Amino acid sequence: MTFGQRLSELRREKKFTQKVFAQELNVSERCVRAYENGTRHPDFDGLLALADYFDVSLDYLVGRSDHRAVAR
Repeated sequence: MTFGQRLSELRREKKFTQKVFAQELNVSERCVRAYENGTRHPDFDGLLALADYFDVSLDYLVGRSDHRAVAR
């Protein structure tokens, strides 16, 4: 699974539209669409913020693992 697919899945689990999610992240709806379709990626700090927001590991967020758990 790609980062965009995983992000879309996590967003939908929270029942957010792209518009509402963009408002949550303080980015444009266009930015969320670009993340989800793979034409744009957040920087490292953005990835960390998203992983924290969804309470998942970075590996899960970027599709390198199917285990959501965050190592603590």
